[in-house]
Amino acid sequence: MVVKEIKSYEDFKQIINGSKPVVIDFWATWCGPCRFISPVFEKLSEQEEYSGVDFYKVDVDEQADISQEVGIRAMPTFMAFKGGEKGKQLVGANSGELENVVRSTLV
Repeated sequence: MVVKEIKSYEDFKQIINGSKPVVIDFWATWCGPCRFISPVFEKLSEQEEYSGVDFYKVDVDEQADISQEVGIRAMPTFMAFKGGEKGKQLVGANSGELENVVRSTLV
């Protein structure tokens, strides 16, 4: 799976309310830790054990309405959603914890 970009609030609502669990990376182009953790997020999206999870990115500067809706206060922030419900979340560039967030969507 390739990490896809969410480009509208309508797409965001449709994606999080879908039948498949998702993990979203809320990031910014100017954020150093975001650039550090982005390849880790990409690698997780390619792992067979996480093929049941969809991976997305939201540029917080381009999609302020989405960021405001979910209460983003720092970047990077990773959030899991399953059936419209917010699950685990991670603030910061911690690769081990990021994998825990992804794994939590499969439970």
